[in-house]
Amino acid sequence: MTRTSTARPALAPRVEGALPGPRSAEFLEHQRQWESSARAYPRHLPIAIAGAEGSYLWDMDGNVFVDFLAGAGVLSLGHNHPELVHAATEQMHVLTHGLDFPTAAKREFVDAQLSMLPPALRSRMRMHFCGPGGANAVDAAIKLCKTATGRGDLVSFQGGFHGSSHAAMALTGLVAQKRPIANGVPGVHFFPYSYCARCPVGLSPDTCTTNCVGLLERSLRDPNGGIPLPAAVILEMVQGEGGIIPADRDFVRRVRALTAELDVPLVVDEVQTGCGRTGTWFAFEHYDIEPDVIIASKALSGMGLPVAVIFYDRRLDGWAPGAHTGTFRGNQAAFAAGVAAVRVVRRDDVLGNVRQRGRQLAQRLATLHGDVWVREVRGLGLMWGIELADPRDGRPAGGYARAVQAYALQHGLIVELGGRDDSVIRLMPPLTVTAEEIDVACAILLDAIEHCGPPR
Repeated sequence: MTRTSTARPALAPRVEGALPGPRSAEFLEHQRQWESSARAYPRHLPIAIAGAEGSYLWDMDGNVFVDFLAGAGVLSLGHNHPELVHAATEQMHVLTHGLDFPTAAKREFVDAQLSMLPPALRSRMRMHFCGPGGANAVDAAIKLCKTATGRGDLVSFQGGFHGSSHAAMALTGLVAQKRPIANGVPGVHFFPYSYCARCPVGLSPDTCTTNCVGLLERSLRDPNGGIPLPAAVILEMVQGEGGIIPADRDFVRRVRALTAELDVPLVVDEVQTGCGRTGTWFAFEHYDIEPDVIIASKALSGMGLPVAVIFYDRRLDGWAPGAHTGTFRGNQAAFAAGVAAVRVVRRDDVLGNVRQRGRQLAQRLATLHGDVWVREVRGLGLMWGIELADPRDGRPAGGYARAVQAYALQHGLIVELGGRDDSVIRLMPPLTVTAEEIDVACAILLDAIEHCGPPR
C-alpha cells in the first residue's frame, strides 16, 4: 500500500522500492508540466518532499533520508529548528515586511550580525540589505566597489561561483552557464585559483600556489600587463560549486597583501561558507585576513528564510540614496530567526560541533585515500568534497559520481555534486548534525563509492 501521509516518520534512513515512489512521481510530473525547464535538483534527486526535521527529510511516499545538502547550505541549524520557527512565527504577528525602515527586529539582527565579526572589523563595518538572494548581494558588492573607486574592471578566479544573475554570472567561472547569454557584463578578468589537485598552471603542488598567485601579482603590477587597475577582486575562501576547494593559506594572504598595496577592495564571497559552515563564523577568519567587503546570505536566518547582506568598510560608502534597492530587503521574520540563530550558535557551541564533526568526517573518509579513483578528499568544517577521477588519464569521473549520488539516495542519503563535470561528491550537513548521523551517512556513502566504482 502506498503511503501518502506527511506525518513525521521515525527518523532513520529508510527507502522502500525504486525512486521516485508513486506519489513523488506524480508531483514530479506536475512540476515537469508546469514549471520552468531550469529546475535542477529534482532532475538528479527525484523525490517530492513531504516534511523534514533536523538532519532528516521524508518524501511523499514515506521514504526517509539523511540530508547532507541542507537546502544548499541555508539550513545551518537543520530543518525546522523549534526556536527559530518560534521566533519567526512570533515576529509574523508583529510585522512581516518593512522595506528599509528601521524596526526592532532589524536592529537586533544588525547588532547580532556585527557581534559575530572579528573585533577589529566591527567598528568600521557598515551593512547593506540587498534583495533576498546571494546573487543580488554580489551585484551590490560590485556596484559599491565600482562607485567607490571610479573603476570598472573586476578580477575573479577560475572555478568560482557567484550566482546566476547577469552580473554575478559574469564573475562565475562556469562557461556553460554563460554560453547562451550574449553581451555579458564586460571587464571581468579570470585568474588561477589555488586548486592544487588540478593545478591551473600545470605545476606540482609545491610550486603551484607561488606561481598562480604570482601571475596575478605580476599582471596587476605590470604597467604593460593589459589589465587596468580593477574596482575589486572577488574571492571565495572555499570554492563551493567549484568542488569544495579550500584556498591555500599563502594564496589568500598574498591576494590580500596585493589588493591592500594597490588599494583595490577585496570582496570575499561568504554566501556558502558564512555563518559557521567552516567552523568559524566566516571562513576568512581561518586565513587571518581582513577583507574590505563580505557577502553573506544563505544561512543568515538559520532556517531558509531569505535575507542577504553585504558588510563593507565605511570608507567605501559613497552610495547615493536608493543606489541599490530591493523590495524584499526588509524580511522581518528572517531577521527574527537570524537573531535566534546567533543565540543558539553561541549557547550550544555550534561552531565547536562543526569542528568536531568535521574532524570526524575527515577520519571516516580517510579510508578513501588509497582508492585510485579518488583524486582528493578535502574540506573545512562541515563542507567536504570527494573528487573522483580516472586514474589512467586524470579525467573527471562525473559518471561515477552521479552513480554514487543515485545509489546513496536509494539508500537514504542526500548528497550533491559539483566541480568539473560534477565529479565531486559534496557534503554539507546541518551544523547541528550529530556524531551518530555522521556515522550513518558515511556508512551509506562509503558503501555507494565501493558499490558503484569501476572494476579495480
